[in-house]
Amino acid sequence: MKSEKTKVVAIIPARGGSKGIPRKNLRLVGGFPLVARAIQTCKQVAEIDQVWVSTDDEEIATVARSFGAQVIDRPQELSGDKASSESALLHGLDVLAESGQDPEVLVFVQTTSPFIDSEALGKAVAMVTNEGYSSVFSAFETYGFLWQEDTKGATGVNHDLKYRPRRQDREPHFMETGAFYVMDVSGFRASGHRFFGKVGIAKVPESYAIEIDTPEQLESAERLAPFFKSIDIPQGAIRAVVMDFDGVHTNDLVTVTEDGQEAVSVSRSDGMGIELLKKAGIPMVILSKEKNGVVLARAKKLGIAAFNALDDKVPALQKWCKEQAVELADVAYMGNDINDSECLKLVGWPVVPSDCNPSIRHLAKIVLSKRGGAGAIREFADLILKSS
Repeated sequence: MKSEKTKVVAIIPARGGSKGIPRKNLRLVGGFPLVARAIQTCKQVAEIDQVWVSTDDEEIATVARSFGAQVIDRPQELSGDKASSESALLHGLDVLAESGQDPEVLVFVQTTSPFIDSEALGKAVAMVTNEGYSSVFSAFETYGFLWQEDTKGATGVNHDLKYRPRRQDREPHFMETGAFYVMDVSGFRASGHRFFGKVGIAKVPESYAIEIDTPEQLESAERLAPFFKSIDIPQGAIRAVVMDFDGVHTNDLVTVTEDGQEAVSVSRSDGMGIELLKKAGIPMVILSKEKNGVVLARAKKLGIAAFNALDDKVPALQKWCKEQAVELADVAYMGNDINDSECLKLVGWPVVPSDCNPSIRHLAKIVLSKRGGAGAIREFADLILKSS
């Protein structure tokens, strides 16, 4: 059990610049920004009392707050490519100290590791708070033969080239994952480095150890995301839902008969999602540029409000939110194409289906795995209800 006197804070450094992957900390894995994934992992650990994001970027700060973290404004001199993580952590601790907070244990989490095991992180915290360790880091066990290469050729690092023992006869080594570090604050301040005193290893599965520093690694993480637990929308964060029609309620296709009549296909699964949100008391509205009466007909069938033939959706969005007495920051807007971009920028929770126009994908805080008209609304409804 954690001592009542122990104060544990997590600091997640997340600067805006990145050479390898532009805007890396906001890139999506499994539909959610990397910084959001790191925040939620920390918030799942009961031993962590506060979660802070240290950033120089306002967009990152906004995302961080929406997922329940507090923000430390990181100065420009500590935000360049050559600035160390330690410098950002020490600055963060100084900011907390100035506000009268004096944490005893620091949890350092990196956004570049999207699949951090919260249980392993909790055990790492306990190793520092209860088991006498000064510093603990995440690593996975490996029995691999390591090599190094120079101008003379390759040589073995952890083995004799003349002897190839079986795996069960070899000593294990540990590969640092870079995902998280837990440190005694006083020792960290004294050393200025993350490894000091009695150092411990928090063992994690190798499958959790992917680290994103290249576009190829980001692509690999995106492919692996469905096999890991999805993160959750913070409880009560979304108070209203606004939706486009074509490409959201439909698959963005239309059937035209020989007499010029148009028809679209919708998903019964999406209809059930709407019904579940209605029962939960979430107000909803459809805003559409489409003039066809099918928009109003579908809305009537669903029992929600709708406005069509809108050349500019922004005024309608603002007016409806005012009438519902909800702040734009608490509203989710679900759109799929460029005419939704301004609305996506305005709300706190911009959402797109998996087959949205690529030009607006970067505006989304959540990218769903389902396609428009094929379960995307139901998927989003389930996410909202899970958080309520």
